[in-house]
Amino acid sequence: MMNNYKQTAKKPRKMTALYERLSRDDDMDGLSNSILTQMQILEDFAKKNKFTNIRHFQDDGISGTTFDRKGWNELIEEIKAGNVAIVAVKEPYVKQKLKFS
Repeated sequence: MMNNYKQTAKKPRKMTALYERLSRDDDMDGLSNSILTQMQILEDFAKKNKFTNIRHFQDDGISGTTFDRKGWNELIEEIKAGNVAIVAVKEPYVKQKLKFS
């Protein structure tokens, strides 16, 4: 007997990208206090707005005057690949840099 059901591949859910950055180090091992604070603020924002599939992108101790930042570059690649539904950032200047044609 022939199966008349179509098999459909489930599309992976697009992520909610949370981006945190601090340009100077606060002498902590691991993530700085400011990065940890930004993470909490952005997670609270995502939860409040029912955004799911959260992934953090971070650049700790790297100047915002350069785009040669690991976390930033990973975020941009995910956006270009179509894997991101929402980007949330704490600082408004980052929003200006997220313009694509």
